Amino acid sequence: MANTFGDFKVRHQRPAASARTFPAPASEFLLRYRDNGEALLAQPFKGVTADGVVAPGLFKVEKTGVSTRPLQDAADAFLASLGAEARARAVFPVETDAWRRWSNIHPYVMRHGVCLDALSPAQRDRALALLQASLSAQGFETARGVMKLNEVIRAITGRDQEYGEWLYWLSVMGTPSDDAPWGWQIDGHHLIVNCFVLGDQLVMTPMFMGSEPVAIDEGPYAGTRVFEVEERDGLALVRALTDDQRAKTVLGSALPQEVFTAAFRDNVELRYQGIRFGELSSAQQRLLLGLVDTYVGRIRPGHAAVKKEEVARHLADTHFAWIGAVEEDSVFYYRIHSPVVLIEFDHQRGIALDNDQPARTHIHTVIRTPNGNDYGRDLLRQHHAQFDHSHPTH
Repeated sequence: MANTFGDFKVRHQRPAASARTFPAPASEFLLRYRDNGEALLAQPFKGVTADGVVAPGLFKVEKTGVSTRPLQDAADAFLASLGAEARARAVFPVETDAWRRWSNIHPYVMRHGVCLDALSPAQRDRALALLQASLSAQGFETARGVMKLNEVIRAITGRDQEYGEWLYWLSVMGTPSDDAPWGWQIDGHHLIVNCFVLGDQLVMTPMFMGSEPVAIDEGPYAGTRVFEVEERDGLALVRALTDDQRAKTVLGSALPQEVFTAAFRDNVELRYQGIRFGELSSAQQRLLLGLVDTYVGRIRPGHAAVKKEEVARHLADTHFAWIGAVEEDSVFYYRIHSPVVLIEFDHQRGIALDNDQPARTHIHTVIRTPNGNDYGRDLLRQHHAQFDHSHPTH
């Protein structure tokens, strides 16, 4: 199916909402969204849990044998490219709550860091080099695809203040180091990547990637497509289940309005649902592991393998859940959930495009590390407990 500008029906009646500054006056929706976010951010960080209780002892400060020096060099080069004022906006302490102040919607709510739109092409190249050093080739291609499709929706809608390829904010937390904790974050419409670094360990969650539309076949970014594999392989897995297995897996027919662990949902309680890994046949298990590999495979090689090994240790407690129909053209939501990884995929209704029901033209995905290690928080806690007694251990 072709995806040309004329194929998309724009939602013209939607009020404008700038992606560059918080609007004044702001709509009731944005005020509620911001106030709800602030209230949730005021809660102490716990992390995603199944029952409100963090399972202990899941994460360790340890050597991986995979160098993080390319990330450090890329971050140093990016910071060196900035002037004093921009650098001051870009850098935060590693303990900052700015980690949690991200939002996947397009209006400006609480962005921070330096906006790529305000940088020179050379500085943008340095920013993209940091993403490229941290992600796999596939992960970087998906991230850039999201950014390019944000430019496509600007061209389709003509809303220059709302969308654009470079309306993303980059922050560096702490000082890039061989042994001290640090990290970086990119935050903007449909693209949020959090990367925490401790020695040669890496935690790259929360990672939110989405797009509306998800493909385009004309214009300067013709051929850009995102989430084809995530969509195809999720559907292949549920369609491979027997009727009895589907009865355990399918939770309902009405899709949620949003993935359950989107912005500000750091402490959500999300119980295990669906079918257990051990209840799948070996062929079905391979399909599930392949799906996990697609998401974990967004991380740079080496560290992706470390994460896959972590996931493999908890397969007995891994669940797959589904909402929606299971036909070849269905819209749906699915979730893979274990003590150490949470993956969500969802078809969404239109925001820029004029469809009131979920459609395959708008997709959200998110990856989380449950039980307190999003943003590497549990590793940071352990590091401070071991090396810096001026910080609390809990």
